[in-house]
Amino acid sequence: MKVKQKINTALGRTTGFELVRVRGPRRRRPVIRAERLLRQPVFLLSSVRSGSTLLRVILDSHSQLYAPHELHLGDIEAKAKGWFAEHAMSDLGFDNNELTALLWDRLLDEALRRSGKKILVEKTPNQVFRTKRLVDIWPDARFLFLLRHPASILASWREARPHLSREEGIADILRYLTSLQEAREQLTGIDVRYEDLTERPEEETRRLCEFIGVEWEASMLDYGDNGHTRFRRGLGDWSEKINSGRLQPPRPVPDDVPDEFRPFCAAWGYAESD
Repeated sequence: MKVKQKINTALGRTTGFELVRVRGPRRRRPVIRAERLLRQPVFLLSSVRSGSTLLRVILDSHSQLYAPHELHLGDIEAKAKGWFAEHAMSDLGFDNNELTALLWDRLLDEALRRSGKKILVEKTPNQVFRTKRLVDIWPDARFLFLLRHPASILASWREARPHLSREEGIADILRYLTSLQEAREQLTGIDVRYEDLTERPEEETRRLCEFIGVEWEASMLDYGDNGHTRFRRGLGDWSEKINSGRLQPPRPVPDDVPDEFRPFCAAWGYAESD
């Protein structure tokens, strides 16, 4: 008889308990690619401070596109609470990852239904860190990659958070730039540069509408006339510029471009003089 069996036999006689090996943490299983309610959602992937709120309200001004404020799906989860619920769900083939996938799908589908529109566009910048999960949940998802000159992103980020040092700001932005570039390399989608959007809005929005599969509408360029004039902190940009209700030209790119950003400038088509 093995040592463990001998110990358990003795424990069982005297205490009624046995030794059991403690298992390590469970690995997250891939989401089951079940039938989803939400069809062909569009995810706007970007760094922070790239103009995603501006692009969101432009798209939401289209009669068929619903682009709500930032939804922060990563902080919303479904969870089986307690041993009985965990085992009940496990026997059905569901873990917390799949339960959360079902919740996200139901939530976005219901939000789209209430909007009365046809296609949902989601723009929370932190989604750039969970693109694999988005594809697992919605294999038919489509992606817009919003680019902006990295030096301009850094300047805007530090302006919004003046307590950050230059080094802290660079570290923050590098996380987004790296994940966004990886998404561009791994996923099928379309690029749009913030500078092009603000300088040639009709041309860029026509291109985006063609990719999404809707007819272009001139009203998209007048987002302030479509009710988009009040913005709240935590749900996207809330600056005076976005609250103006009209497209404005981009500010000049700062002369100081951190060395860490130069590979992204080259990959995104920004010349040294941009």
